[in-house]
Amino acid sequence: MSNRTLPVEALIVVDVQSAFVSGDGAVPGAALLLDRTADLIARARRSGALVVHLQNDGPAGADDEPHTPGWELHHPVEAGPAETVIRKAHDDGFEETSLRGLLDGAGAGALTVCGLMSEMCVQATARTALELGYRVVVPHDAHATHDIPAAPGISDGVPAAMVARVAEWALGSEVEIIAHAADVTFTALPSRREPTARATATA
Repeated sequence: MSNRTLPVEALIVVDVQSAFVSGDGAVPGAALLLDRTADLIARARRSGALVVHLQNDGPAGADDEPHTPGWELHHPVEAGPAETVIRKAHDDGFEETSLRGLLDGAGAGALTVCGLMSEMCVQATARTALELGYRVVVPHDAHATHDIPAAPGISDGVPAAMVARVAEWALGSEVEIIAHAADVTFTALPSRREPTARATATA
C-alpha cells in the first residue's frame, strides 16, 4: 500500500447509485464514501481528467432496476466531452460496454477506480483494466461494500471493511492501492492539456 502515486488521466466511479448509499440498503459508512467520491470527481473535473460514471442495470425487481429511484446516480453528472455515464449489465465495467474505446480514444492510460461494491463491480472493473494494460489506482477509503452475513457451517459474518480489504488485496501486485482518496492526483487528458505542457511532455 502506497501513500503517493503519479497522476492519472481518468476516474471511474462505479455504481454510486441511490439504492446502495441511502436508506436501508446503504453500505456501512456511506456518508464517508460519498464525501470521498465527490471530492475525487471535483478534483478530476478541475484537472481536465476524464470522469466516467458506471451505472448498473439490475434485473427486474432489483433495487437498481433501470429507471427506478434506486437506480439513479447519487452524484450529479456534468455531461460533456470529459464526463459521461456508461450503463452496464455485468460486474465488469468493460464487459459489453464502450469503456475501453472511450479510455483509448481519450488517451487515458492511467485511471483511478472507486465506488461500489468492492468485491464485485469495483474489483471486476479494476481487474480487467489491469489485464488490458492500464495503470490502475484504487484508493482504499473510496470503495465499499456490505457485510457478508454468517453462513452456518462456513463462517461467521464478515465485516464490510474486511471484505473491501480482501477485494483490493486480491487484485495482486500490479494494482496501486493507496490509503486515502485525498492522495490521488489527476492530470488533464492529452487533448485538454495546454500546448506548452504537451510540448514539455514530449520533449
